[in-house]
Amino acid sequence: MRRRGGRTKTSLKVFLILVAGLVFILVSGCAPEEADKDAEAETRRRARSDTNLRLVYPEWSSEIASAHLIQAVLQERMGYRVQLIPVKIEEMWRQVAEGKADILTGAWLPTTHKGYYDQYREQLEDLGPNLVGARIGLVVPTVKPGRQTGDSGKTGRELVTIRSIPEMAEFVDKFNGRIIGIESGAGVVSRTREALDAYSLEAEYHIVSSDEERMLNRLSRAVQDGEWIVFTGWKPHWVFELYNLRFLDDPQNVFGEEESIHTMVRKNLKEEEPPAYNVLQRISYESTDLERLMRWIYVEEQDDAYAQAVRWIEVHSEMVDSWVKGLE
Repeated sequence: MRRRGGRTKTSLKVFLILVAGLVFILVSGCAPEEADKDAEAETRRRARSDTNLRLVYPEWSSEIASAHLIQAVLQERMGYRVQLIPVKIEEMWRQVAEGKADILTGAWLPTTHKGYYDQYREQLEDLGPNLVGARIGLVVPTVKPGRQTGDSGKTGRELVTIRSIPEMAEFVDKFNGRIIGIESGAGVVSRTREALDAYSLEAEYHIVSSDEERMLNRLSRAVQDGEWIVFTGWKPHWVFELYNLRFLDDPQNVFGEEESIHTMVRKNLKEEEPPAYNVLQRISYESTDLERLMRWIYVEEQDDAYAQAVRWIEVHSEMVDSWVKGLE
């Protein structure tokens, strides 16, 4: 019995030695290959860290969010350095077309930026939509704060009641003959001028151009005070999460149907920085995805847009993994 037990223990020791040896051979055979891959990846990342990509964008909340998101992906996951450059809409297109910047991510097509696209299309490259389902138009608030009810039992919170642009002709006094807009070069403002002409409203209404912050401050005051207001709006935008808003119907389709937001890059980026080019070509998300980031930045008053973008790519890690797979 002892001998059999001894042989059993000896056999077990031999077996364990053989397994350990096999494991050592496998590990020692793979380790150099894996180490080489890691070293190559680190070398590539160090090389990218010396590359400065220039991304131009207008200072609208939607484009601020998307610009910081793409900056975070390129820096945190790909190792590039990305410089964000806020510019006017016209400058955004011109700088990429002339090679003074590398990337723009806020090309609204086919309607809003049609003029810029027609002018510069031969001088830059369209990588396709990063977001589908965008929209522009004239927007009104439909509900006031509070829980008032009238004598009939109906809500007393109703604000702007009209549903279409032609109806604006009957309520010029209610709107004080003003449409509150953003910067004059914006596509939605250009379309608003066309709408005033198309609906014969140019004599009754004028556009008050300002920046996005002032426009939204006016909207906030109007909603709080129960005053009628019409403004140039677009989706995706966090303000639709904050207020009850309605796009006015546009029977002549001046503002167009739903749009896509495209990424454009300068010529030769593909040849000079193929990993960046390929990632930018893959990046695509839903309107609700971007509105979540916008809400983190603006509604929750987290003013560090880059930190919120890093938070976003951590929360949406599977989506981001699909963008960078095989390119990191």
